[in-house]
Amino acid sequence: MDKVESTTCVVVGGGPAGVMLGLLLARAGVEVTVLEKHADFLRDFRGDTVHPSTIRLLDELGLGEGFRALPQSKLGNFKLPTGGGEVTLAAFDRLKPPYDYVAMVPQWDLLNFLVDAAQQAPHFTLRMNTEATDLVYDDGGKVAGVAYRTRDAASGAETGTGELRATLTVACDGRSSVLRQKAGLVPHEFPVPFDTWWFRLSRRADEQEQLASIMPRFSGKDVLLSLTRKDFYQIAYIAEKGKDAQLRAEGVQSFRARVARLRPDLADRMDEIRSMDDLHMLDVKLNRIKQWHKPGLLLIGDAAHAMSPAGGVGINLAIQDAVAAAQRIARPLLQGTLEEADLASVQKRRWFPTVVIQNVQLLIQNAVFGPALSGRLVGRPSPLVFVARHVPWFGKLPALMIAFGPRPEHAPDFARRKAAASRDAA
Repeated sequence: MDKVESTTCVVVGGGPAGVMLGLLLARAGVEVTVLEKHADFLRDFRGDTVHPSTIRLLDELGLGEGFRALPQSKLGNFKLPTGGGEVTLAAFDRLKPPYDYVAMVPQWDLLNFLVDAAQQAPHFTLRMNTEATDLVYDDGGKVAGVAYRTRDAASGAETGTGELRATLTVACDGRSSVLRQKAGLVPHEFPVPFDTWWFRLSRRADEQEQLASIMPRFSGKDVLLSLTRKDFYQIAYIAEKGKDAQLRAEGVQSFRARVARLRPDLADRMDEIRSMDDLHMLDVKLNRIKQWHKPGLLLIGDAAHAMSPAGGVGINLAIQDAVAAAQRIARPLLQGTLEEADLASVQKRRWFPTVVIQNVQLLIQNAVFGPALSGRLVGRPSPLVFVARHVPWFGKLPALMIAFGPRPEHAPDFARRKAAASRDAA
């Protein structure tokens, strides 16, 4: 017989949204269990950008000092090459310090850091190697928890199954959400014309102190975007959707030539792309579900709305969802009065910023990526470039949108700690 356990809130998915929600609810005194199907957080090329909205939140939680001690680099302004040189589209250096930059932090470091902080609260439990496989319902048809299976960390062999009953189940299990599928919720998909292939190239010692701007490179129908990390470049090759099989069939030598043509300054290290297996393909999606909740179930983050990588805002939007959710469900969970209206209030709060950001991403997609992938961008006059070049204050607006987005969230009062609090005292 399956093991049956209970908690007040079960959060499925140990990504940034799930761990942040667990941290906040635990600080409120809610018994919360986070389920993560993997043995650790060590997966490469997950979103690593931490935007000012999240950095400010960490300061409010008393975690800012510990966060800044994590290995990280800072991203410079976002620029676009033009026939007359380059133009700054997003000027982060014009924002007010200390929230005037985007940090690049390995996601596993961020997650381990947040877990360490959450585990200081007696009501927080993290269960690794535990995969939610289905929803559990009560006799009235309300979601009452999840069915799960556990695996051995070393072999991956299944070691058991069970049920974890909960007053509330929160799906933070990503854009391929199992719980969303089990709940019968189908997202509306927006057309996306491109996919992304991530890889890394080393930075030499004399390059490591440089704060490089973010500037895509275009050549024909090829697009390359480089993110500057402390000792390597995290590079995205962007091409039309469905091209993965062709690229892999052409082989690594052909791919190296594509990259070298776009970044001739990095041509001396192309052999670091050893094979096509070094490329991590991201099937880019942009979607959202119409309703983020059912009785006993709430979806946030990518489970509710998958974001394009444009602007790198996905992680931060998911964390903002978690903050808004904690603010609205902590007290009802503690008082035993949680109703679906409380869950609906989370979606009502976060719907506007989600729609705004996705529409901005569609605009970028149509104005930049679409023309670039058809070979029509290079040398093409752009109203956006004209405005950015001739309106001095314009660069601050896109920077604010990327840094904070519409309707940024602040830490709930019950979760705040003194700004000088250390990681151990969080």
